[in-house]
Amino acid sequence: MINASLSELRRALDTRRISAVELATLFLDRIDSANPQLNAFITVDRDRALAAARQADARIAAGSAGPLTGIPLAHKDVFCTEGVLTSCGSKMLANFISPYDAHIVALLKAAGAVMLGKTNMDEFAMGSSNENSYFGPARNPWHTDRVPGGSSGGSAAAVAARLVPIATGSDTGGSVRQPAALTGVTGIKPTYGVCSRYGMVAYASSLDQAGAFGASAADCATLLSAMAGFDPRDATSLERPSEDYCRDLDRPLTGLTIGLPREFFGPGMADDVRAAVDAALAEYRKLGAVTVEISLPNAHLAIPAYYVIAPAEASSNLSRFDGVRYGYRAADYGDLTDMYQKSRAQGFGAEVKRRILVGTYVLSHGYYDAYYLKAQQLRRLIAEDFRAAFTQCHLIAGPTSPTTAWAIGEKCDDPVQMYLSDIYTIAVNLAGLPGLSHPAGFGADGLPVGLQLIGNYFAEHRLLNAAHRFQQATDWHNRRPPAFA
Repeated sequence: MINASLSELRRALDTRRISAVELATLFLDRIDSANPQLNAFITVDRDRALAAARQADARIAAGSAGPLTGIPLAHKDVFCTEGVLTSCGSKMLANFISPYDAHIVALLKAAGAVMLGKTNMDEFAMGSSNENSYFGPARNPWHTDRVPGGSSGGSAAAVAARLVPIATGSDTGGSVRQPAALTGVTGIKPTYGVCSRYGMVAYASSLDQAGAFGASAADCATLLSAMAGFDPRDATSLERPSEDYCRDLDRPLTGLTIGLPREFFGPGMADDVRAAVDAALAEYRKLGAVTVEISLPNAHLAIPAYYVIAPAEASSNLSRFDGVRYGYRAADYGDLTDMYQKSRAQGFGAEVKRRILVGTYVLSHGYYDAYYLKAQQLRRLIAEDFRAAFTQCHLIAGPTSPTTAWAIGEKCDDPVQMYLSDIYTIAVNLAGLPGLSHPAGFGADGLPVGLQLIGNYFAEHRLLNAAHRFQQATDWHNRRPPAFA
């Protein structure tokens, strides 16, 4: 049952082979056993989980169950959950009990999903390795001395080790796709605005987007179908009809054109990652897809543009954490200004402080035009590159990460090297496009390699269809970390 797909779990619950309470208990016991090794969860809420499971059992008995009723899941700790700690991986919010649910949390609760707990993450979603958490680094189930990726590394590690079947994440510059690749699971970031950001603690508002983790594209499609939808409380939420992202999963890939950007296949990608990606693309061709070379000429500008825009927005968003209204407050201070300074100095970690300083600098008088405005102009060029590319192909493919998972601590002293681990994912956020990463093989070190698929706006169904057909023809997504099999 631990390794069952969502459809198998649905059948087991509906035919009473297992109850929702038994299923939740099974996974909660597994979390108790494995979390000390992985640190994937910050909070585990057994009492609330079992109460929700009992409600799900009643709903199943009444014949009103939906696809996720009784299915255990975990939320990244960036999403507010009523009555439960919402720390965002930070000392600043280490005592914050949210008084309300984020929109996607409310949707999944209404669908009958059973939340087991909240997962570890880089502080305020700032990081590529999950080493910036106040609660310590989450660890990769394939090798516990390696990072799981960030910032949704706790969710990815939890799904990879089967501590939970599905989990939510958030993706600002690749924070769903990159950890999915490094831990060997499937992760999707939808088009910006498809999932409400209401109740998601903001990092960079024009880039943040909720996403889904699962063992397969089919599981992600089921989860995303329940998470997506218009929310009038979020000004950036798109008013569109509800989608069933499972509808096209089985469509043949014949006639599908996949663009391969030459900029994604140049220097910088490890040889073993390249070999796995090339083999995966060959499999797509066997399934009927056609690959064509394309160009994204401004792709190299994505990292510098992102690391101006995201810190600028972060410096504004994080100004609310001042020790006055909620969150951490320094114990000893002289006056109000001293309280502000000490609360922020003691409450934020080093990476958050670095990005606040960069963001404040690029927005300051005399530098706005030179940095922030220029970065926004680059963002426009990057989006136009994608628009031109999608006149030549249906999807774009390439590596998700240039390397497999690195050792914990290996890049901590070199922020630029850390930032480059997102080199293939960041442009997607700048353009607001949907992206997906699925397992595509293993590197020379035995660690997972991910293949990234990028779609045009609202092409989530096409991304999931392609990944699903690939996963029907291969078994990379069914491999489990030996220590947690």
